[in-house]
Amino acid sequence: MTEPAFVPDTQRRGLVSMLPPATRDYAMLARFDRPIGSWLLFWPCVWGVLLAGGQDLLGWTACAVLIAWLLLGSVVMRGAGCVYNDIVDAELDRKVARTASRPVASGRVPKRAAWVWLFTLCGVGLVVLLQLRWQAQLVALGSLGLVAAYPFMKRITWWPQVWLGLVFTWGSLVGWVEIRGDQVGVLAALYGGSIFWCIGYDTIYALQDREDDALVGIRSSALRLGTRVRTGMAVFYSLTILLWALAFWMLRGDWVALVALFPVAAHLGFQVVTLRPDDGANALIRFRSNRDTGFIMALACWVVGNAGVV
Repeated sequence: MTEPAFVPDTQRRGLVSMLPPATRDYAMLARFDRPIGSWLLFWPCVWGVLLAGGQDLLGWTACAVLIAWLLLGSVVMRGAGCVYNDIVDAELDRKVARTASRPVASGRVPKRAAWVWLFTLCGVGLVVLLQLRWQAQLVALGSLGLVAAYPFMKRITWWPQVWLGLVFTWGSLVGWVEIRGDQVGVLAALYGGSIFWCIGYDTIYALQDREDDALVGIRSSALRLGTRVRTGMAVFYSLTILLWALAFWMLRGDWVALVALFPVAAHLGFQVVTLRPDDGANALIRFRSNRDTGFIMALACWVVGNAGVV
């Protein structure tokens, strides 16, 4: 059995290597070797739950169980999304150095087997979906059209990161609606800020592929911004903080609501100031640091959400 060809941003090389040889490529196909994507999908779910006051309305034990289910759902559905993306993008992936070794693009996993793996992951996702109340189930299902269209966005727009923002932060809507159905303005501001956050971090991620993307015709915000990437990042992250501040203020109109965001703003500002757009390793580290952004924002939502329950 041929050893899996690890992509440069693999984080769990040792974990994948310990799997039975027949399953390694499937783990990589679902990006289990690169957990950052699961964290980025998971944290908005947590923000929705905590800002909605889930810890008070459900109790800590039930809230923790809910968050655990959302974590499992984030892992398997992010995996399913990656499998689908690789099936659709196999031809493009073969032309980009960083992605040419992916299991479907390289031919190590046949497309038919990839489809079976996709539906298996979706089956686990269905189990998670059934743990939610029906309103949240409907919201979660509403993302499927966006997910299905995402792989094609890089072919038709310079801003596929905007579409990814709609998809990858959808969990904030699911988490909130699982807890409560009111305060739609708060939820809209939280979701809007989350979208700009995703546009920002995925622009950083796209910096790694600018040369190859330009050669094969893949579009991205990193290419569109050109030499103005850092300025664009400052704009995206500023809008992120402004919308999150609006959400916090509408829920809890006092100084604590804004102070809670200071650490998040500082962390995003650090990314902008220290980003070196022409250094792929630097960009990858800044991109991965958004896992920490998600945790810091979760703490802020917990602080604000505690007093926002009425």
